[in-house]
Amino acid sequence: MENIINWIKENLKKAVIIFIALVAGIIFYFFSSNQRIKETKFESGISAVSSDESFSGSKSKLTSRSSSGDKSEIAVDLKGAVQHPQVYRVKNDQRLSDLIQMAGGFTAQADRNSINLAAKLKDEQVIYVAQIGENAPAVAQNQTHQNSSALTEPSTTEQSNKVNINTADITQLQTLSGIGAKKAQDIIDYRTQNGNFASVDDLGKISGFGAKTVAKLKESITVDE
Repeated sequence: MENIINWIKENLKKAVIIFIALVAGIIFYFFSSNQRIKETKFESGISAVSSDESFSGSKSKLTSRSSSGDKSEIAVDLKGAVQHPQVYRVKNDQRLSDLIQMAGGFTAQADRNSINLAAKLKDEQVIYVAQIGENAPAVAQNQTHQNSSALTEPSTTEQSNKVNINTADITQLQTLSGIGAKKAQDIIDYRTQNGNFASVDDLGKISGFGAKTVAKLKESITVDE
């Protein structure tokens, strides 16, 4: 027994030192692990924020490109003496020369001197290429006429859209709904024989122009000088 007590006394200091070292190691391990967990969470948070910002930026760019694409095209109605008259979708910075090329070029009868090929195209524009010796229909008369009786925009007033039956030629009269070559010639013959129409209702005096026909035409014709 005395030997055991002596051994404990001799090794007590060693035991205390070992115990203190063990406790210190446990405390150090605990704080180190806790710090690593915090750092991992912080790095994960930064990564998530970066991903969100990257996604938002990409979405913004896509939206911007989409909006820009919607506005980059316009619709133009090309009529008259071209190979393929129809409504074309073109870029908003293109010129009349580009549109004529898309339509396959002019026909042999086209009056090329009547249009301005350098004119810039606009959305919902109506362009009529006249034939040689032909006057452009009223719907295609250019408000800002600059040596171009064929490049036009729709009129901003109701009156300028109407066809004057006292001055219109046979081609212009045929732009009216329901008026073919025969009726157009009948109108011209009537005013040649009887003078200008005093009112739109005078159309009813021509054979083939009943009350319903005259009523239908009233919104698109005029007799004003």
